[in-house]
Amino acid sequence: MKIVVMGAGGVGGYFGAKLARAGEEVTFVARGAHLEAIRAHGLRIKSATEGEWVVPGRATDSPASAGPTDLVLLCVKSFDTEAAARAIGSVVGLETAVLSLQNGVGNEETIAGVVGPGRVLGGAAYVLATIEAPGVIAHSFGGKIVFGELDGAETPRSRQIQDALERAGIPAERSPRIREVLWEKYLFITAQAGMTALTRCPIGVIRSIPETRRMYRLIVEELAGLAKAAGIDLGPNTVDDIMGHADRLGPTFTSSLHHDLIHGKRLELEALHGHAIRLGEKLGIPTPVLFSVYAALRPFRDGAPG
Repeated sequence: MKIVVMGAGGVGGYFGAKLARAGEEVTFVARGAHLEAIRAHGLRIKSATEGEWVVPGRATDSPASAGPTDLVLLCVKSFDTEAAARAIGSVVGLETAVLSLQNGVGNEETIAGVVGPGRVLGGAAYVLATIEAPGVIAHSFGGKIVFGELDGAETPRSRQIQDALERAGIPAERSPRIREVLWEKYLFITAQAGMTALTRCPIGVIRSIPETRRMYRLIVEELAGLAKAAGIDLGPNTVDDIMGHADRLGPTFTSSLHHDLIHGKRLELEALHGHAIRLGEKLGIPTPVLFSVYAALRPFRDGAPG
């Protein structure tokens, strides 16, 4: 497949490199020093579970230069979603699929509003990977993708995407309930991101202290209440399932929000906690714990204050 990876950060860089290593025609869209390093030396993956490898540096800062493509993996931070969707317009043809692998819920509608309805698939990436240095992605955990058509249909293009992912050694699952899957991940990542960023501690510390573990659960419970009010059927055991998942994480596990906070980068705060607060206000559902996390992190939303 001809693939454009829009956003060659941790998620896009890791999955794109695996696809490129498997022989797919992958173009990475990056910028700045990261782009120059990929062009000069290739994209290096340093994986805690898979070892280290380099793929050739087919990279650009202009998606249009890639030409018409079969698949766009849209992996930018949520605050760049609309701009990224506009940037890929020239490579999105009638048969192009755009698969969002982003945090939060609602990105798919934003993308579809730009590239047109029917071209967008939803996806949940279960992976922890970050840019360690220009041209270098550090992968420490996970690597599975669950994706699907937004209307739940099984289509030839979704089977083609799954085949490409599996050829690259990426565990991939097509789901007819991708909206619920996105919400399930939203519950987990919002609690995990909020608590690790707020406390500046990994999950092992958070779950060892009754008060912080309780706060983690309260976030999940508030989000589950929002999902129910929004008509998303997550099932009666969702909160317990997510807490069980949190209890099984390695003790040093943090989050991309924690990583961005301690490195003074812009935060995905609005797509996670901010979105929940606004939805709660719209639906008349109180979200006091989510608001507390949001308010405490708000000074860092656009990067380190000052």
